[in-house]
Amino acid sequence: MRRQTNSAFHVPRLHTTVRPVLLAAAVFLATALLSTTNAAARMMYGRIHEDGRAVAARLYIQSSDGKTWYHATSSTETGESAVTYRKKRGERSTEIHTSLPAGNFQVDLPPGEYTFTVERGKEYRPVSKKVIVPDGDADTALIEIRLKRWIHMAELGWYSGDTHVHRSLQDVRVAMLAEDLNLAFPLTYWVTAAHESPTSGAKSTDAPPGNRPDEIAPGYIVYPLNTEYELFTYGGKRHTLGAVFVLGHQTPLEIPAPRVTPIANEARKQKALLDLDKHTWAWSAMIVPIMKVDLFELANNHIWRTEFAFHDWTINTLPTDWGIETDENGGWTEHGWIDFGFKTYYAFLNCGFDIKPTGGTATGVHPVPLGFGRVYVEVEGKLTYDKWFEGLGNGNSFVTTGPMLMMKFGGRPAGTKFPLKQSNNPNKCHVTGVAVSETPLSRIEILVNGDVVKTIKPGKSPTDRDHYRVTIDEVVSFDDSAWVAVRCFQPRDDGRYFYAHTGPVHYQTAGAPLRPKVREVRYLLNRVQEEITRNTGVLTNQELEEFKQAELIYKKLLERAR
Repeated sequence: MRRQTNSAFHVPRLHTTVRPVLLAAAVFLATALLSTTNAAARMMYGRIHEDGRAVAARLYIQSSDGKTWYHATSSTETGESAVTYRKKRGERSTEIHTSLPAGNFQVDLPPGEYTFTVERGKEYRPVSKKVIVPDGDADTALIEIRLKRWIHMAELGWYSGDTHVHRSLQDVRVAMLAEDLNLAFPLTYWVTAAHESPTSGAKSTDAPPGNRPDEIAPGYIVYPLNTEYELFTYGGKRHTLGAVFVLGHQTPLEIPAPRVTPIANEARKQKALLDLDKHTWAWSAMIVPIMKVDLFELANNHIWRTEFAFHDWTINTLPTDWGIETDENGGWTEHGWIDFGFKTYYAFLNCGFDIKPTGGTATGVHPVPLGFGRVYVEVEGKLTYDKWFEGLGNGNSFVTTGPMLMMKFGGRPAGTKFPLKQSNNPNKCHVTGVAVSETPLSRIEILVNGDVVKTIKPGKSPTDRDHYRVTIDEVVSFDDSAWVAVRCFQPRDDGRYFYAHTGPVHYQTAGAPLRPKVREVRYLLNRVQEEITRNTGVLTNQELEEFKQAELIYKKLLERAR
């Protein structure tokens, strides 16, 4: 993201007579610091606003040497307090911030120079400000930070969500507003052992307050009843199978795993959606055809604001003939991990599995803010939970870590299924829409069955709103059944990139189903067969049978693969 910067900001001293006025504006709590407060520290007061209106936001405060982070505190008249967040994966993957509700904040800082960085989701420009706290007496000082939107997606009918959240319901309420995130699905039930009911799972957190959506503020909704099955042990011994989420169910789930068919049946009965989580889990290639999974996380919980860290996790699943980038040690690069996720998603689509994209962060577990990777769903009229959730399940969406990709296909939204008649002439898809970004995109790509068929190189001139907008009006052609989608890439200052990816539309010819690629089916079949071997003698016959059913499905697909 392009960051607004200011030269060093020397804090002016406030006269003692001003202090009671400032203190009367809000109720402050004690400051929580990550370093020891010394006697020379002074209380600093600040305010984050948009055109004079106080707004919730995410705040980073870092010392000039980069070694020490500080947390601010605040409180509001409604009783909402700041929420601190601190997660690390090694020395280079760190996320330490404070989610602030709208209102004033305070922080106790020793004399010195600091960097204050403020961000608010994807639609505001980040702001960095140098703050110098001078030596001297302990007079307070006021720091004002102004945020500015570069786009307002809700005004355009698009609303964001994070479908992988490991935070308490109270924390989520504050963080959602700080991240300008419209929908959140905290996984209040979380089971990690085979044959254990989610309601008795050791990692289950809040007792969800009913099964109704909670609109915490106009346009911001939490759905509290969601479950993660993430199996790491079997019979009390380490034996990893993987994860799957049940989102939006109506009553708590009592069904244990690893048999997944009963879970899928109950999810359908409760009108819930099944989210695959990550594509490299041991059982992922099995549960897609057996559970008929609804959602694939194109922005998953290994994609962070901070540096990529999981270079070796599940590297044994790397296919040798898919052209996936690796590092000098043969591990994942961030680019390779993202690309492998894309290509696995395309393989499932080519096999005929009707999976829609989503975005999830696992904030609460990993060093990543809520909604860093998120899914936008197009909603007609006023936002409601039911309309958004239906749109997510229908694939009327795009996933993003930065840019916005608002597309139509033949005048219809992503997720549309077009019936086709058999013809000797090529079929066509008219792709129209806009890609909008805070900084220039490097490329926009139109995909047919996972292959890039058109590449658009955008210009680098901003619009009069000081962002970048590319109009897309292209026609692509294909034979027989196919799916079409669009993706784009936005380079970051650190050499990495943000990206966005639409859900696909499907063109279905009666009697001529989509033919998958041989290498894709062989890979998925091999993954299932490896798991049959690994799980024989561990799982029960009934549990193992689901892998064998998936094996038969992939063998049949291989017979008609191209």
